[in-house]
Amino acid sequence: MKVIHTEYSLNNPGHYVPGVVSGNTLYVSGQLSVDPATGKIPEGGIIPEVKQALLNVERVLKAAGAGKQNVVMCRIYIPDASLWGDVNKAYAEFFGDHKPARIVVPCRELHYGCLVEIEATAEVY
Repeated sequence: MKVIHTEYSLNNPGHYVPGVVSGNTLYVSGQLSVDPATGKIPEGGIIPEVKQALLNVERVLKAAGAGKQNVVMCRIYIPDASLWGDVNKAYAEFFGDHKPARIVVPCRELHYGCLVEIEATAEVY
């Protein structure tokens, strides 16, 4: 296995890493909508938060030498199923024609009050 870090992950107090490559598969840990450069959640609701969480996923993909076109599956956690439409809109904008497998999971509140957390699985070569 190969551990993947980003420039922001080395000071993370949690007992996990942003990504792990096993074989040709990259497992991206759940990425919240916190901007790692500022430590802040974007203002404006679910759409800017989804965009930030996906940028955080993309940061881990790039650190592993992959891109969003390599994503096979995403799991998206949101505190309310009523957010699904806006989540889908921001997700579709990010991935464009690429359509990874996906699940959207309504859950209780997320860490730091975020409205979204996204984990991903990707192929790496």
